[in-house]
Amino acid sequence: MLFAYQAQGAKLQRLEADQPLDGAVWIDLYRPLSSQVKAAQAFGIEVPTLAEMEEIEVSNRLYRENGIDYITVVLPGLSDTKEAMSGPVTFVITPERLFTVRHHDPRPFTTYPERADRVGPGIADSGQAFLSLIEEIIGRLADLLESSGRALDTLAREVYSDTGTTDADQLQAALRRTGREGEQIARVRLSLLTIERAISYFGQSLTDEHRGTALKAPVKGLMRDIHALEVHADHLSSRVALASDSTMGMINLSQNQTIKIVSIVAVVFLPPTVIASAYGMNFEVMPELKWVWGYPMALGLMVASAVGTYLFFKWRRWL
Repeated sequence: MLFAYQAQGAKLQRLEADQPLDGAVWIDLYRPLSSQVKAAQAFGIEVPTLAEMEEIEVSNRLYRENGIDYITVVLPGLSDTKEAMSGPVTFVITPERLFTVRHHDPRPFTTYPERADRVGPGIADSGQAFLSLIEEIIGRLADLLESSGRALDTLAREVYSDTGTTDADQLQAALRRTGREGEQIARVRLSLLTIERAISYFGQSLTDEHRGTALKAPVKGLMRDIHALEVHADHLSSRVALASDSTMGMINLSQNQTIKIVSIVAVVFLPPTVIASAYGMNFEVMPELKWVWGYPMALGLMVASAVGTYLFFKWRRWL
């Protein structure tokens, strides 16, 4: 799909499919077809393939060719099956317009067109549009971290409180939720790392451009925001580790309690089992077999041995 937007004052207006792309300030290629790739290449740019975008070398993610900047970052979003994932997004910055190439669905690409007049330095040129879109992305990453923080607060109340759950199934569910939050935080942390490198590269390229002075302040502001979010992400990662360890400890305690009960029951019934086994032997000479009270005596011994074992455990405070 191809989404094109033109500037209308401080806002973005989406172009219809039959309108020419010459007036667009931002062209978004989302899982583009070959015809849409050719339409973008008509502006003198190269549209990278997904395999090229997934290259992890810096030289393949941040470079300039024929006066055009190619910047690739990793962003969290949704796959075509609506599952959470991280994937590469390439920003192609020409002097006239901004191109984005993506194969998954990060939420900022949906929200930014409606908020273009409220975020970033504006959309007067491609550099401003790029920084504005990055600011929307950073805002989304901040929301994800806040969501993870609230989820960890809820988990902490469930696990740490005096009235917290001790049910093994609920604790395992809490552990799965903790793992999901850890995965989300890890995706956000990776995204912040790649965006930091991208903004640093873009800020260095501004020294050779006439618009560099005007955009240096937004670049510095974005870098401060990224650093603050990285600290927050690291803090949440430590909370995830603590929550995982605590939940695993609670699960182990719950399992140990079950094993303890089973072990005590086995020990309590061990002496009666020994007595029953002794009188169940088929020896010819067993005087008790002829006793009138032999059977009640055996039952009494079994009950007394079980009660005695139980009382001994209570005295030693093993129960």
